[in-house]
Amino acid sequence: MGTSYHPNWIAFTRFPSNRSDSSRVISYVNICLLLLLFLLHKDIINHRDISLISFFNNNICYYIMNVYSDSSHIALKYLKNTEMNIENVLLITGDFNIRDILWDSAFPFHSSVSDDLVIIADSFNLSLSTLTNSCPTRYSDIAGESNLVINLMFLCYGSYELDRHSIHPGSHLSLDHALLSIKIPIIEEVIQSSKFLIHPKSDQETAFVEEIILSFKILDTSVIGDSDKLESIVNQLGMIIDQAWKKNTKKSRTSKHSKQWWTDDCSRSLNNYRASRSLENWKNFKKVVKNAKRSLFDIKIQEITNKRKGPWKLMNWINRHKFPATKAIKHNGSPCLSPESL
Repeated sequence: MGTSYHPNWIAFTRFPSNRSDSSRVISYVNICLLLLLFLLHKDIINHRDISLISFFNNNICYYIMNVYSDSSHIALKYLKNTEMNIENVLLITGDFNIRDILWDSAFPFHSSVSDDLVIIADSFNLSLSTLTNSCPTRYSDIAGESNLVINLMFLCYGSYELDRHSIHPGSHLSLDHALLSIKIPIIEEVIQSSKFLIHPKSDQETAFVEEIILSFKILDTSVIGDSDKLESIVNQLGMIIDQAWKKNTKKSRTSKHSKQWWTDDCSRSLNNYRASRSLENWKNFKKVVKNAKRSLFDIKIQEITNKRKGPWKLMNWINRHKFPATKAIKHNGSPCLSPESL
């Protein structure tokens, strides 16, 4: 049975190196969640039975691990014997093919493989999730064969928001496994639309630097006999910089219309035109804008030339281009593909 694809879902799976290495686990993410920047991490775990994906929320990277453990428990052995340092793993879920009284009250035995699974989950600070409804997860079509609980979920230990999941027995339809679901709370991101800054090459930048230099000159650093004196001097330096910053910065609101080249002269000339609506002030505003753009672009060119040592990157002709189509030389209807044929 091959991989299923749908335009509303993005499939995350590794590409096999050969047919025997084909992935046996796949993760799907709805396109509505693409802003969370989901990513498959083969750089951390590259295994045919394990899918590790990450996403970002409020500038924090979280991980979700999807596992398929066959009858030999190859994936569990890999996780047990592989040392890895992964933080913020929200959950581990999958088909573990382990029957145990710990999660299936109809099965009266305990398996040593279950201990390995619990230890692996504990290494990621996860514990066995509590069920909201107790029912089988794997349904058999064979008469006389019992249904099993082998699909499990391990969640953040001690979390009040992420501590239980649900089984949907009516969702398996023609499949033999039921769906497991959980609600993951997404923290609302606060996007700062304004910030305090000092524009480069501005009067405020000059005043900021001059005030710091003057304050540094009059600061007494002649007697630094111990660590307490040194810490006091460092704290004074920090206060000097902080006060100079607060005095010279201005609040700038960021929007989709913000321009990096915009200066105070642009604002003043625009206000003059709005006040007079004269053609002369409009021409002066356009001239100031043109000079501001040219000044910024000159600075950028100098930066690329002097710091990055790559002025050719400014040229379009260095970009990748398609080669023009060519035709082979033919003699008596046959192409000449070697020096001998010429």
